[in-house]
Amino acid sequence: MLLMKITAIETHVCHARMRNWVFVKVVTDQPGLFGWGEATLEWHTRSVVGAVEDLAELVVGEDPRRIEHLWQMMFRQHFWHGNGVVRSTAISAIDIALWDIAGKVANMPCSQLWGGPVRDYVRTYCHLGGGKMEDFYETAADDAQRFAELAQAAVEDGFTAFKSMAVPPTMPLEGLRPIHRAEMAVAAMRDAVGDEIDIMVDCHARPSPAMGLKFGEALDPYGLYFFEEPCWPECVEGLAAINAAIRTPVATGERVTDLMAFRQLFAQQACDVCQLDITHCGGFTAARRIAALADAWRIALAPHNPQGPVSTAASLEFGFSQPGYIICETVHADVPWRSDVVEEGFTVEPAGRLVRPNTRPGLGISINEKAVAKHPFKQEIAQQVFYPDGSAGDW
Repeated sequence: MLLMKITAIETHVCHARMRNWVFVKVVTDQPGLFGWGEATLEWHTRSVVGAVEDLAELVVGEDPRRIEHLWQMMFRQHFWHGNGVVRSTAISAIDIALWDIAGKVANMPCSQLWGGPVRDYVRTYCHLGGGKMEDFYETAADDAQRFAELAQAAVEDGFTAFKSMAVPPTMPLEGLRPIHRAEMAVAAMRDAVGDEIDIMVDCHARPSPAMGLKFGEALDPYGLYFFEEPCWPECVEGLAAINAAIRTPVATGERVTDLMAFRQLFAQQACDVCQLDITHCGGFTAARRIAALADAWRIALAPHNPQGPVSTAASLEFGFSQPGYIICETVHADVPWRSDVVEEGFTVEPAGRLVRPNTRPGLGISINEKAVAKHPFKQEIAQQVFYPDGSAGDW
């Protein structure tokens, strides 16, 4: 076997308004052979770059093809296990890049390494506004007409599914006013697009379990595709109670980075949709374990993916290999120069926004480092929530 070793791990930070995309490049001693990963972690850019540098001490000099071995080293060594979100995100990026290298060595897409495609295309959904922060995060829940307009725009853009944040922040217990605001916004979207389009509502883990249940019951009649993070992911019992009480499938998992925590979610029937994030949960190596657990409970996969283009390529490669994968979250209009940064191996059909498989090796992408350098690190735009009495809430 050809001797091969990792010679460097580089971070390339690209400011994209609300997020700094953190691209991680694993370089080998073979000419032109390297892999790309992503470690984007909002408001923790400096921390995650430092975590990547710390992990580099473990893996530089090692054979990049020993992916499982390197994952075990990154997760288990340095004393602290790697399930805290900063270190887990750094591990994820390096792991994704290692699989990108593996695909290039084998001269096949990553999905082929895991048994080959299980589907002909991956369906995608968008955020209202295509990822434009002002439309998705800052449209007031009482502006039902604006929700309807943005929903129509998503359908005109070819999407058959979209996600909205129609649930306002609430204190641990409130009355009917916020419930009615959310219901009016969802009713306006349903009236605007009809029953053939799938609508998702993201609560962003803002509500308490009690309020999440109120919102879920109020929105049940509108046939949502899923109801996302109706309370903190740590409140497993609360999620399970909501999931048992409403007909709409509950989705969660984007903030979960530990395999045992996913097992707890699934065992307690706290969700019907698992939203693991490949760039946070430990990369492909961990995501495949989580997917196997989800299969045991027949829980669908709809990974969290509002980050940069490496994350999207990774989510799609994963989607082509996993039978339980139902839909891919995408962002396409967060910054106007997104396509300058990446060349992608997959193709997107405008009608329906269906993605056909990548045919290039690895992730099938190339990153334009000169384009990345045009957008150096800037502090992300702060997103904060305070209740009317001045106390801190969840964004």
